[in-house]
Amino acid sequence: MYINFLLDRFNKNKKECAVIWNDKEYTYGWLMQCIQHFKNELKKNKELEKSVVSLEADYSPYSIAMLLSLLDKGCIVVPIQDSLVPAIKAEYDNIAEVEQLVKITGDTFEIKRKNIKPVKNKLLVQLKNQHHPGLILFSSGTTGRSKTIVHDFTLLLNKFSEKRNPKRIIPFMLFDHIGGINTLFQVLSSTGCLVIIQERSPLEVGKTIERYKVQALPVTPTFINLFLINETYRNYDLTSLETISYGSEVMPESTLKAINKILPGVKIFQTYGLSEVGVLSSQSKHAASLWVKIWGEGVKTRIVDGVLQIKSNSSMLGYINAPSPFTEDGWLNTGDIVEQDGEYIRILGRKSEIINVGGEKVFPAEVESVLRLINGVEEVVVNAATNAITGQMVKAAVRLNTNESLGEFRIRMRHFCRDKLPSYKIPQKVVLTSKELYTNRFKKNRKLV
Repeated sequence: MYINFLLDRFNKNKKECAVIWNDKEYTYGWLMQCIQHFKNELKKNKELEKSVVSLEADYSPYSIAMLLSLLDKGCIVVPIQDSLVPAIKAEYDNIAEVEQLVKITGDTFEIKRKNIKPVKNKLLVQLKNQHHPGLILFSSGTTGRSKTIVHDFTLLLNKFSEKRNPKRIIPFMLFDHIGGINTLFQVLSSTGCLVIIQERSPLEVGKTIERYKVQALPVTPTFINLFLINETYRNYDLTSLETISYGSEVMPESTLKAINKILPGVKIFQTYGLSEVGVLSSQSKHAASLWVKIWGEGVKTRIVDGVLQIKSNSSMLGYINAPSPFTEDGWLNTGDIVEQDGEYIRILGRKSEIINVGGEKVFPAEVESVLRLINGVEEVVVNAATNAITGQMVKAAVRLNTNESLGEFRIRMRHFCRDKLPSYKIPQKVVLTSKELYTNRFKKNRKLV
């Protein structure tokens, strides 16, 4: 019922390729048959209907078909990566009051009963009473505890009612992330093709673009940086690539300039999305610009005390485990500090990430952008450290591809930054590390600094 408009489009494009997985093509006709098969199997479990279901799976045509089948039965779906450690899975199950587990392994699935107690959370009860499918996502928690976000999925589906031009796209973010959900339904609603990669590495992405003539790549700034470091563009034919969209974190200006220089024929643009509102329509001022316009039907924006606030028809119902971020008049406080130039905004960083050095504000992304220009710096993450005099100071964790000592690098860094940053923005504390400084969602992990 809820996905009928998608099934109608699938039916008109039965022979078109919907998914490429493990070097095999799956058509929309196959996808329809798989969805129907799963729906028939799910009917045998009456308790499953309209229940809170944890979908434990990796990206595959089978997990996609199961997700659609569960949503069509009015379930509240909690997508969980199969690779998550058991303790985190158990924590998520407890917070979301998961009643049933559906686990996909290859082309098979199993159902397990998880919770026999009635669901108590008012948001989940509301969805059940309305007979609406739901989506529960967990924020990345790169600077603190993950928030548990509840969506009415009927509201998210509305934005995909208009059919767009079909493209071959790598779904870089998984469907436990709002960006992954957006890519999945954007492709399916336009009857494009999802080209699923086996590992999210620059090498695999480059190889897949070349082999399957991928046209669009939605990624994070952190991944673009890795793409540049590994010089993937030198080893593979990327001429099929038309667009690279980036979001989820602030883009360093140095990284944006570098990717535009390396791939001048590819349209590079910024998207804006939050787990709380979905991915919104956006338009960069130009390819090398960090200024972006957010727009769309049912979307309004305003800036209050330098912080972006959004009102959208696709906004979440609320958090399960955190205070409401909505103002009294219904606007979502994003926590993003922005500058404004007419209808365009530039995102400076999260309010929670600002470093206060003796009353002076420092945005980590600005410092990171400069440090990335230093020869030998592969990755850098900036955060606040305590200082007895100024309250806070700037701290940087740096991964180098040189053999220099910490002392040698500090001298070189200070010399490089002295005419590019005010003294209070130059890191006072520096640590060198060999660790990866990003999460499994390819966002900077500031908890590591």
